[in-house]
Amino acid sequence: MARFRRKSCVALLALVLLVLIVTVALKSIAPEDMPFTDGKEPSLQRKADVEGTTVRLERPGISEAALSGEDGKLAAALSKFPPPNYFLHAFYYIWYGNPSFDSKYIHWDHPQLPHWDPKVAERYPQDRHSPPNDIGANFYPALGAYSSRDPAVMEAHMQQLRTAAIGVVAVSWYPPRTKDDNGEPVDDIVPLLLDVAQRYNIKVAFHIEPYKGRDEVNMYANIKYIIDNYGEHPAFFRYRTDTGKHLPLFYVYDSYLLNTEQWARLLRHTESGSIRDTPYDAIFLALLVEERQQREVVSAGFDGVYTYFATNGFTYGATLRNWHAVRAFCDDNGLLFVPSVGPGYVDTSVRPWNFQNTRNRINAKYYEASLSAALEAKPDLVSVTSFNEWHEGTQIEMAVPKSGPTLYLDYLPNKPAIYLEITRKWAAIFDSERRRRRE
Repeated sequence: MARFRRKSCVALLALVLLVLIVTVALKSIAPEDMPFTDGKEPSLQRKADVEGTTVRLERPGISEAALSGEDGKLAAALSKFPPPNYFLHAFYYIWYGNPSFDSKYIHWDHPQLPHWDPKVAERYPQDRHSPPNDIGANFYPALGAYSSRDPAVMEAHMQQLRTAAIGVVAVSWYPPRTKDDNGEPVDDIVPLLLDVAQRYNIKVAFHIEPYKGRDEVNMYANIKYIIDNYGEHPAFFRYRTDTGKHLPLFYVYDSYLLNTEQWARLLRHTESGSIRDTPYDAIFLALLVEERQQREVVSAGFDGVYTYFATNGFTYGATLRNWHAVRAFCDDNGLLFVPSVGPGYVDTSVRPWNFQNTRNRINAKYYEASLSAALEAKPDLVSVTSFNEWHEGTQIEMAVPKSGPTLYLDYLPNKPAIYLEITRKWAAIFDSERRRRRE
């Protein structure tokens, strides 16, 4: 019996000692050392105060705001991006659709357009593309044949834009209930664009397309519509002028389709129906195509010019060697100069006869040359043609190799993000040069 009691005491002592060791060991394990359950991160432990009105986080050193769900994740993601450069703009298209969001493919099924000469046209196909494997583009997007209405796609685009340090998207815009020849109305997508852009500290300007019946009267009405409906949104872009005003900025595509007198009625201060010195006054940029149009731009009352086309030599304005002369003309006439840079051009998936305007990317060397020429021209802003105009092969959006019956180009031997990274590098160079010129 004495031996049994002795053995019991020893066993009891050993048990107490084991419990003590395990307790000390568990207390020494930090929260981040604890294993996850079911492959998921455990929720943070919270403790309410006596009245249950406030919540105190148990993990020290982390604020409530940083842990507030998606906002905390977004803040962490944004901290990894370079700051947005609001002097660097990218032309952005929201005309794409797919069956998941639009009940059909839109723009990805773009037809192969006929040449204007019937004898040339008969030598080339005029079929419509059949997505998702056969799309109206020479490259294939990393996101697939997406819909511009998909919030996840919009988020991915904003992340790519921030990777490139682009601060402003110039969205291709048609008035409500109007559309381009191959698409559907897009104005109802603008609220989503503004909201998602704001989350990423990106601003939105408007690229006014040559909608059917465009004239000086409905241009005034449409500018009023844009400012009334979107002008108060924090993501709406305003340009700070030399006089300290913060005005909306509009790119006007194919501005030459209206004559000088029509534009002057809208843009000249001396006209009774002018938009100037009204709540809808803005910065208006004309598309510069031919050299003679420079004088017309001044007479019409525009505030500056942009060049849009990514095909060096296609127009006077898009020819890199002319940019110094255009810059000088703008300086002499108080105009903004906004050259448009691009990574290349190829549109033979939708214009199979247009080989003469193809500009090979040359493993990104073409883009670098375009960016360098813009820097040398001392621009007021730089615009990128484009973020996602896939039909014309000017996109810097991520593209991937794709195999199958349809042959696609790709960015190899570079990675899908190569043009975003190059843009980011030049965004910093442009910013440094702009600051140097202002000193």
